[in-house]
Amino acid sequence: MSITVVGGGLAAASAVEELRTQGYDGDLTVFAAETYPPYHRPPLSKAVLLGEKEPESAIVHDAGWYAEQRVDLRLGEEVRELDLAGGSLSTPTGTHGFDRLLLAMGAAPRRLPAADGSGARVAYLRTLDDSRALRAALVAGGRVVIVGAGWIGLEVAAAAATAGCTVTVVETASLPLLRVVGARVAEIFADLHRAHGVDFRFDARVGDVAATADGGVRLKLGDGAVIDGDLLVVGVGVEPRVGLAERAGLTVDNGVLTDATLRTSDPRVWAAGDVANHAHPVLGRRIRVEHWDTAIEQGKAAARNLLDAAEEYQRLPYFFTDQYDLGMEYVGSVGPEGFDEVVLRGDPGGTFAAFWMRGGRVLAGMHVNDWDAIDPIRALVGETVDAGKLGDGTIDLAELAGTT
Repeated sequence: MSITVVGGGLAAASAVEELRTQGYDGDLTVFAAETYPPYHRPPLSKAVLLGEKEPESAIVHDAGWYAEQRVDLRLGEEVRELDLAGGSLSTPTGTHGFDRLLLAMGAAPRRLPAADGSGARVAYLRTLDDSRALRAALVAGGRVVIVGAGWIGLEVAAAAATAGCTVTVVETASLPLLRVVGARVAEIFADLHRAHGVDFRFDARVGDVAATADGGVRLKLGDGAVIDGDLLVVGVGVEPRVGLAERAGLTVDNGVLTDATLRTSDPRVWAAGDVANHAHPVLGRRIRVEHWDTAIEQGKAAARNLLDAAEEYQRLPYFFTDQYDLGMEYVGSVGPEGFDEVVLRGDPGGTFAAFWMRGGRVLAGMHVNDWDAIDPIRALVGETVDAGKLGDGTIDLAELAGTT
């Protein structure tokens, strides 16, 4: 039996490592569109962008590791088409057969057409090269304009402000991260960035983008306001890379649809990471997660299922962020029905935890700068808890979660 992985990101690296760990010693090929071995993406908007680590530090394993593990790593070789009936795929070098296939193509930045066609200095942050180029552009005294106040936009804002840039963030909502965390917690993040000099333009839409004579960029907003900068960074989300799967006839809807075991509509094909729209057995609904932890853990689970484990992927979504001196970890998923209550415990200006609840049940929880809290928070997600006790800082969180 031969196994092929399409995609060269973290889910792919995690999968091939797990396959060898599980004792699979057959043919194993990875097709990666990028010329770098698979790497971690979180450092690209954190330590690498801040200049604290070199870009190469994000690489999971060097090329030598893949050779030692007898993994045929095809860098810079993007898969163009899949023939599921024939069990083959085509790349610029020819046609290659497979018995079982893992799709881990990841996602691509959502584009801002007005910016792309403007001739101005425009940056997106997704790849190692993107991070390297953006890091070089963040110079003291520079004017950086960011469109989008999601996680990537805020992490870039933090890096730019730390580098001494003047930072303006344009966001369509009334607060950063509003859809994800709600107004109460979103205001905490807004205040954090304002304290570091970031200028927010909320409830704003980009009307026009133009290059200036001095090589900068000029944004005209929908209300007529004008913002000048030296660099425009676009961080308005990503879209799963589904074109290959869709052309092959796999079922696609905001990602490649999979069952609880990460198996697609073709029994010989699995999907993992950003591209997988997964039937989550614990949440009771479909979810597509664009975070580091999911790429790692789904890659491992898919590998075991490629070897007939038939294991349901039940892990709850988890992510983290670092902005200035704020470190945060979040676990759970609020879901499309939303929450009816947010419970805070601790000091919102320093160390605290937050819980999103509906009908007395904890949907998600996070901590800020409280690194011992993540395990009890994880244990509380999905449980019905008295909100008064949850918000009472005199009650030990681990005791409340039953993890002591």
